[in-house]
Amino acid sequence: MLTAESVEEAITQLPQEELAKFRRWYAQFDADVWDAQIEADAAVGKLDALAAEALAEYERGQAREL
Repeated sequence: MLTAESVEEAITQLPQEELAKFRRWYAQFDADVWDAQIEADAAVGKLDALAAEALAEYERGQAREL
């Protein structure tokens, strides 16, 4: 079974070029996981209260468009 420790060890042994390749891959992988979690949270309403709060602040003039 693969463990976090074994992955860490393998990463420490990568040559610089391979480490750079891994970092690019992992950044995209992590972003994809984050996006999927946000989409799942939005689909079940977990972000509704935050959105309502942000809109209320905007309507009160406490926020501005970016």
